[in-house]
Amino acid sequence: MPIKIQSELPAFKILESENIFVMSNERAGSQDIRPLKIIILNLMPTKIETETQLLRLLGNTPLQVDIELMKTATHVSKNAPADHLTTFYKTFDEVKNNRYDGMIITGAPVELLEFEQVDYWQELCEIMEWTKHNVCSTFHICWGAQAGLYYHYGIPKYNLDEKLSGIYVHRVMNTFHPLMRGFDDKILLPHSRYTGTHRSDIRKHEELEILASSNLAGVAIVANKNGRQFFVTGHAEYDRNTLANEYFRDNNKGIHPPLPYNYFPGNDPRALPALTWRSYSTILYSNWLNYFVYQQTPYNLSDIGEF
Repeated sequence: MPIKIQSELPAFKILESENIFVMSNERAGSQDIRPLKIIILNLMPTKIETETQLLRLLGNTPLQVDIELMKTATHVSKNAPADHLTTFYKTFDEVKNNRYDGMIITGAPVELLEFEQVDYWQELCEIMEWTKHNVCSTFHICWGAQAGLYYHYGIPKYNLDEKLSGIYVHRVMNTFHPLMRGFDDKILLPHSRYTGTHRSDIRKHEELEILASSNLAGVAIVANKNGRQFFVTGHAEYDRNTLANEYFRDNNKGIHPPLPYNYFPGNDPRALPALTWRSYSTILYSNWLNYFVYQQTPYNLSDIGEF
């Protein structure tokens, strides 16, 4: 089944060319079915690229998904075309009276700032509080995961000695958890961040469970045991060249980050990276949509309760 997005969205033609089942609003309106309502709070500067990456994964399941995009009102994106944001994005004030089956909160390149120093922090806190009674299950990514763990549970982030970038092996800690169904004992996921969280801080909270962890990259996937919140510290949605593009961008800025780990063949940045994590990413998002959105959400969204 398809994801339902506006046919004018740049991702529509890209995903259609990849045989991802996308459906226009016009065609979806003729079907007698209640699609899952998913809202994406896109905090990434590369908005169009991030939209496409996430929609690619959300569109690869048997479920019909109705997508809405949200931006912060208290921060003006400098990298996305203004007309794109005006046409396709809504602010929190425009959606706060709605309820959703699921929500994705993306990462953001603000890790080295204290949470309270981020210009849209108060707005984000209001949104994360709102998810507790207006969203059935929320999926937090990278800095969005750190922000969620800090806001909801007071779990801090810590600066790393250098940027963590690359494709890391993770051990699945609970193979019987529904989010981990279909995974091998070890999985590959990309990371791209300057900060991390400590296992010891997470384990102080009985309501949280670590589902995947890496000796090199640390905690990767954390779940609230009630299924209403998931925190993924990496970027399962990344494309083949995303880490390469970040690496070259940083080099051009004179930052000179370390070469992404386990990424370029032979550690040669001129070589085409192998796409080694796509299957794990697809299973991760499919399991979230199936077990924690589709099977848990009430048919009437007004019945979603606070937790």
